[in-house]
Amino acid sequence: MKILPVEDAVGMILAHDMTEIVPGKSSGAAFKKGHVIKKEDIPRLLNMGKEHIYIMEFKAGDVHENEAAIRMAKAAAGQGIEFSGPSEGKVSLSSKYPGLLKVNFKALAEINSIDEAMFATLHTNQFINENTKIAGTRIIPLVIDEEKVKVVEEICKINYPIIEVKPLKKLKIGIVTTGNEVFYKRIEDKFGPVIEKKFKELGCSVIKQIFSKDDADMIAESIKTLIDEGADIITTTGGMSVDPDDVTPTGIRKSGANIISYGAPTLPGAMFLLSYIDNIPVLGLPGCVMYNDRTIFDLVVPRLVAGEIVTKQDIVKLGHGGLCTGCETCRYPNCGFGKGGLY
Repeated sequence: MKILPVEDAVGMILAHDMTEIVPGKSSGAAFKKGHVIKKEDIPRLLNMGKEHIYIMEFKAGDVHENEAAIRMAKAAAGQGIEFSGPSEGKVSLSSKYPGLLKVNFKALAEINSIDEAMFATLHTNQFINENTKIAGTRIIPLVIDEEKVKVVEEICKINYPIIEVKPLKKLKIGIVTTGNEVFYKRIEDKFGPVIEKKFKELGCSVIKQIFSKDDADMIAESIKTLIDEGADIITTTGGMSVDPDDVTPTGIRKSGANIISYGAPTLPGAMFLLSYIDNIPVLGLPGCVMYNDRTIFDLVVPRLVAGEIVTKQDIVKLGHGGLCTGCETCRYPNCGFGKGGLY
């Protein structure tokens, strides 16, 4: 690499983007890679604090920052991802469609252990919308030894994909609403519409809602009816606490479901129940799902809608980061809720 006074660089071609920061107004590339420096550029360059220009002298085995970023992004990206850039040496990765973001965070750590390479992502296992920026990658210097890029590519090959967006399935949802007070129409059901709205956000539709008394056998038969009618996921609402009249967990067991977890290390959502009948998820949703913006529902259900089998260990991991702070204005998923259980 040669260093020239800016006054002597007229006619030279920039090998990298040059950033200009105007406090409170803008930050971006004033001069792009490949720009031929003109005499009239000199005052602006000096105002940017650029009294010298770096002229790249490539040697065999060197890879420019732009090429390196493109190669690393392509090696790491799986389905549902599109690229933008490189800009100032960085390639950004965004989602092509709404879906479940999956990041192999252990392999990501391997990549970031490679000197002079970096790859940053959002947290794994969260629902993201279309055109969401989910990752960015670049190298630290202007050029890097190609062997280092090849190491990154090999890590990606072995652990492919490092990052992907799983499409959500358009599932049919069945709801069993329990409680004598609702069954006998003493009060209006407020839970069902909330569940329907939350599943609609995920591209799913409710095919049927059954109202049941606080009777374990009736709850079990309602679950079986929804399975027979083609429900892909069944939710039961109400009756999930420890009161004597709360028999929903017993009804789920009587339906033949295999209980994976009754209870979750999340607040709100501690009384959540996860079970399966022939790989069909049967959920017991605590009352907090009805009146809290974001709960255990938002941490687990998107994974189910993407076709994943959620295990007991997946639930256990939610404890680290499982406390919602109840912000006055909910910022989820741009907060720590559900983001800590990566180990």
